[in-house]
Amino acid sequence: MPDTPTVPAPGSGPGPTPAPAAVSDFRGRVRSRFGFGCGFRPRFRLRRSVLVPLTAAVVLVAGTGGWYAAGGGRSTVGPAPAGGPEEAVAPLARSMHLPWPREGQASVAVEGIGSLGTRGEQKPVPIASVTKVMTAYVILKDHPMRADAPGATVVADRRAADESYSSVETTAPVLAGREYTQRRLLELMMVPSGNNVARLLARWDAGDEKAFVAKMNRAAAGLGMRATTYTGVSGMEASTRSTAADQLRLARAAMKDPVFRQVVATASVTAPGAGVTFRNTNKLLGRDGVIGLKTGSSTPAGGNLVWATTQEVAGASRLVLGVVLHQRAGTTPAEGSAAAHEASRALITAIRADLPAAVNRA
Repeated sequence: MPDTPTVPAPGSGPGPTPAPAAVSDFRGRVRSRFGFGCGFRPRFRLRRSVLVPLTAAVVLVAGTGGWYAAGGGRSTVGPAPAGGPEEAVAPLARSMHLPWPREGQASVAVEGIGSLGTRGEQKPVPIASVTKVMTAYVILKDHPMRADAPGATVVADRRAADESYSSVETTAPVLAGREYTQRRLLELMMVPSGNNVARLLARWDAGDEKAFVAKMNRAAAGLGMRATTYTGVSGMEASTRSTAADQLRLARAAMKDPVFRQVVATASVTAPGAGVTFRNTNKLLGRDGVIGLKTGSSTPAGGNLVWATTQEVAGASRLVLGVVLHQRAGTTPAEGSAAAHEASRALITAIRADLPAAVNRA
């Protein structure tokens, strides 16, 4: 099951504008499917421009070089710093009383300070669309980009276009034969969680999805993610499994890349040509210092959220990363997602409120 409703569309990205009849037909499908004009509030609006310019995301992540002792702010993607989520809990954490979720598993760390703890049995569980963090990580490792740059040009294939109309998973509209920038496809994969776009990027990078999955698993091994197995690139497969500790390790590595930081801080993105604007599935974004990262929900996975926030501590901005997995597993994706957001919000609020004082107490 998907994170958000599937939105079929005739295409997006630069290139020839679809015929008016095609756009009109797509908008009719949207009105019919999501109840426009029937008293329901749509989760997106039809527009022809991106609501949040890229510069807005840049402002959110200004000064990120200070988060890491080494390697921060460079355009390359490297391994996580020494230590990681499995390191000993920072002494100051013992004086903090955090509202850990009562189910599933969670892990939190503060760059430059250390781990604030890990809760729940760290056994591999399905992670749904959180999988796309690794997909983006590998794409940016293989095709590095400069901050604010559009990146390489990718031509959408027929398969990705046909999958735009799927009714069983979250997709984003692309049109066969049209050219897209690497950045726009990363946004369409991470912001509305487009599964078809994740698979398109995998085929573009490695020739086929199986070869790309092998790259994902090699990258996981290189990061020390010993409890993680990827079997697909989008998270649709319940056989893709990981732990909160492993996903925290990946988040630390991915957030070193300025382009990744910009993409996950993007509040909304418009699919050109289709005129459909998607809001980020991360409902915490832009609140309490949150600058990312990725949601994931399905019935077997429950609700999952990897999040990144900042907090000033002793005059320095610190990056706080957290992972909450397997909330309300076995229920609906909506119920699981709501639980993951609520558990994450409680942790973020408590950490931001007490971390400065905890540093002084330590």
